[in-house]
Amino acid sequence: MSQSLEPVRTPRSHPLVQLILARLREFCREPSAIFWVYVFPLIMVVTLGVAFRNQSAEKYEVAVVSSKRADEVRAALADDARFKSRITDQEESRQLLRVGKVDVVIRVPDSALGECEYSYDPSRPGSVLARDAADDLLQRRAGRRDAFPATNREVSEPGGRYIDFLVPGLLGMGLMGGGMWGVGFAIVDMRMRKLLKRYLATPMRRGHFLAGIMLSRLAFTLPEVLVLLVCARLWFGVEIHGSLVTTCLLIMLGAFQFAGIGLLVASRAETLETVSGLMNLVMLPMWIASGIFFSVERFPPLVQPAIQCLPLTPLIEALRRVILEGAGLGSIGLQLATIVAWGTVTFVLALRWFRWN
Repeated sequence: MSQSLEPVRTPRSHPLVQLILARLREFCREPSAIFWVYVFPLIMVVTLGVAFRNQSAEKYEVAVVSSKRADEVRAALADDARFKSRITDQEESRQLLRVGKVDVVIRVPDSALGECEYSYDPSRPGSVLARDAADDLLQRRAGRRDAFPATNREVSEPGGRYIDFLVPGLLGMGLMGGGMWGVGFAIVDMRMRKLLKRYLATPMRRGHFLAGIMLSRLAFTLPEVLVLLVCARLWFGVEIHGSLVTTCLLIMLGAFQFAGIGLLVASRAETLETVSGLMNLVMLPMWIASGIFFSVERFPPLVQPAIQCLPLTPLIEALRRVILEGAGLGSIGLQLATIVAWGTVTFVLALRWFRWN
C-alpha cells in the first residue's frame, strides 16, 4: 500500500522566516553595508562631538581703533582671558568686522572723558555678547559699581551640551537612512536583478515578502542604535535620563515607520536612479527641517505645522524628551501616534501598489 509523503511544516520553513534569514545573510556578506550601518554613525558622533565639545568661555576678537588711548584699552582687555585684541586703523577695523574676523570694534577718543564707541553686528550673537562684555569690563575699570552683590554658581552637567542635543538627532537620522536605503534600495536592486520575478513564481504572499523586508531591517536597527548609544555614553558621557524600554520602543517604531516609507517609495521604482531621486526628495526636507542638527524652533511659526507633519520630526522630539528630559510614554503620546500612523499608512499603501516587475 503506497503512502503519500508530505513535507513537514516547521516554523523555520515559513516563507517569512526564510525571507528574513536571506536578508540577514545578504547583509552580512556586504562589508560596505556594515560600514554605513554601524561605522558611519559612530564617525559622525565622534567628529561632531569633538567639534562641539564643551570648551572654556568663548573668546572674543576685538579691534581697537588706533588712538592715544588705544594701548590703555588693549591693556585693560588683556586682563580678561576672554578677549583677544589688536590695534588697527579705522578702515582696517571696518573691514575686519565686515568679514567676521573680529566681533566688535572699539573706538576711544584721545581725551580721558570722551565717549567710547562700539561697532558690532547685531545679527551675530557672538558680536552682541562681545560688545556687552567689553563695555562691562571697561565701565568697571572706569569706576562703575554694582547696585547689589551677586553670587555665581557654575553648573556643568550632562544634558545641556550640544553633543547631548545631537545624539537623538543622529539616532533619528540613522533610522531614516537605514529604513529608506536599507529597504527601498534593496527592493529596487532585486527588481533590477529579476529576483522579484523569481519570488513571484514561489508560493509566497506579497505581504510575507514586504513584511520580511521590513522585519529584517528591524533586526539590524536595535544593535545599530545600541552601539551608538553605548559609544556616546563612554566617549562623551551622554546619559539616558528616561526609560531604556521607552527608548528602545521609540527606536523600533521609528525603524518601522521609515521601513514603511522606504517600501512605499520603492513600490513602483524600476531603476536605482529613480529610487535614489525619490528618496532624496523625501529625505531632504527632513534633513533640513526636522531638527537633526539644530532646533526646529529656529524656523518661523508659519511653517511649524508643516515641519511637525514630517515623519522625522516627532521621532526626534520624542527621543530628545525621553533621553534628555526623562519623559514617559504618557507625555509623548502624540508623537507615538504620529509615528505609528506614518508606518501603518505607508505599509498599507505599499502593499496595495507594490509591483513585482
